[in-house]
Amino acid sequence: MSIKSPNKVRTFISRKETIYIVLFFFFVLALLIFTFFFPNYYKIQKPVTLEVKKGQTLSQVVDSLYSKEIIPNKTNMKIAAILYGAERKVKAGRYNIPNGLSYLQLVELLIEGSPDPEVLITLGEGIWQTDLAKLLKENFGIDSSKVMELSKSRSFLNALGINADNLEGYLLPDTYYFYAHSPIEEILRKLSDQMNKIFNDAKVMDRMKELKMSKHQILTLASIIDAESNLFPEFKTISGVYHNRLRKGMLLQADPTVQYLIRDRRKNKIYFKDLEIDSKFNTYKYPGLPPTPINNPGRDAIMAALYPEKHNYYYFVADGNGGHNFSSNYFDHSKNVMRYREWRATQK
Repeated sequence: MSIKSPNKVRTFISRKETIYIVLFFFFVLALLIFTFFFPNYYKIQKPVTLEVKKGQTLSQVVDSLYSKEIIPNKTNMKIAAILYGAERKVKAGRYNIPNGLSYLQLVELLIEGSPDPEVLITLGEGIWQTDLAKLLKENFGIDSSKVMELSKSRSFLNALGINADNLEGYLLPDTYYFYAHSPIEEILRKLSDQMNKIFNDAKVMDRMKELKMSKHQILTLASIIDAESNLFPEFKTISGVYHNRLRKGMLLQADPTVQYLIRDRRKNKIYFKDLEIDSKFNTYKYPGLPPTPINNPGRDAIMAALYPEKHNYYYFVADGNGGHNFSSNYFDHSKNVMRYREWRATQK
């Protein structure tokens, strides 16, 4: 039995094969670096805004990135996210994505960055535009004068499709989430869009035709109803009173329309001299509805304006307990007024 010489034993990997393997690994490494570390550029110059909603999956976020052309490949982004273990770490919020981020930098931004958080804000039904401006300033630092300026901007009103001289009345009060640094145009547009959803309903459009009233008239009436009472169950009864008066050609004699004229006062108590103010908003002097809504009415008031309660009431006055007493003739109304004045005298 012969023994082979050690110098004749063939090595497991030849020098040439070693070089190929090393080159292969360098190629793979270079490919990984190029794929995951090389910047991805999108076409526009400004940072692209990305909104990540609470509860969105990683796949949904990646789809949004791809649809906005922030990334050229969804699979690469998912691999990068998996490498970071980012499946459940992406923060909800609004991101401004700068141009030229790599896949890995983008993942870092989504899990370690500081997105613009959402702010919860509630707009009370029947809110005046001036109070809305103050509320937006308190919550978002938006200049109140800018809100009032945009509310009367013809170009902005046209952009929203509003055929009126002011936004007041066309913004739906509700509870909303807005991003902390949302531009005022975005906020007002959302409030307007929510109002439009009510009036774009086929049933509502048919109902306005039945009443022979426009959207503007419904909003104007709804704003008065909203200002008259804090009790939603009364809204349709109050609406019925005003519909009855409008049909009969009676003055509406709605106190809120006069309060609208004196709302810059520290106290909005109405005096007899205020009933003589010469203004189309003074429904004690001029018949019909005032020229525009006097506040931003809520959904309940709008529905009440559209579907008034059928009754024969033409008068109502506060009952001292937060509600109102209704009557069909002036004699009964006078007695209700007397009772209210007697109650009010006991409160001093």
